[in-house]
Amino acid sequence: MTDNDPDDHFPHNAAPHDAAARVESLSAGLSPGSSSATIVDLDSIDRQIVAELQRDGRMTNVELARRTGISAPPCLRRVRRLEEIGVIEGYHADVDASRLGWSLTFFALIGLESQKGSVLEAFEREVAGWAEVRECHMIRGGGDFLVRLVARDAAHQNYLTKRLTDLDHVVRVQTLQTIRTSLNRAGVPV
Repeated sequence: MTDNDPDDHFPHNAAPHDAAARVESLSAGLSPGSSSATIVDLDSIDRQIVAELQRDGRMTNVELARRTGISAPPCLRRVRRLEEIGVIEGYHADVDASRLGWSLTFFALIGLESQKGSVLEAFEREVAGWAEVRECHMIRGGGDFLVRLVARDAAHQNYLTKRLTDLDHVVRVQTLQTIRTSLNRAGVPV
């Protein structure tokens, strides 16, 4: 793939390629995805590019350019800029978890014995290493963390719940099993 090839597909498994450029658009000391990140001012074409890629991240640059009404080379430059400043953080495939053997999705509301930074960070580090943990959110009100997990069956869910309960500093685990998911939107409104 070259900078001049307007037929390039977007890097479906790649992270943005210029970390230094991303840092310029973020508040000092904050990571991408932080709620205190600097909001980037996008024009209508950039917003349309983001919206189109959220709908279909596999389209070619030529198709994206056609949909946004610009030619392919400036379209590719705009996409790369959006990657560099951290607006586009990556590309992924949506998969049917049940077809891969993950029949259960559940949430765990976690209460910790302390809200010291070291305790919170230790919990985040621990669950980040579990393949079954798909999301981990520090929350306000009703607990310290909300974690989304997948399990192969009820026995696996019980095993994961026990693992959570047995972690250092965990004093409460409440699980909520998903019966049906009626809406699961990727991305954000643009």
